[in-house]
Amino acid sequence: MSTLEIIGGIVILVLSLLTIVVCLSQEQKSQDSMTAALTGASADSFYGKNEGRTKEAILAKITRVMAIILFIAVLAVNIVPIFTK
Repeated sequence: MSTLEIIGGIVILVLSLLTIVVCLSQEQKSQDSMTAALTGASADSFYGKNEGRTKEAILAKITRVMAIILFIAVLAVNIVPIFTK
């Protein structure tokens, strides 16, 4: 194993652990659609309108970005050794 592969493996390990921690820190989404349909409740609330600024929305964006970075890191670790031989 080369030094580049070891560093890439460590980066992938850290990114995957951070992604898991961020995913687990998110709250579970409730499924109140059936209750709202039966009771006539409106889904238009202040919380719904400002959903992009909440802690949950920020964690969802961080999760999405970290997953993309993890995907790129895995591709890089698998592609770079091909060109360095």
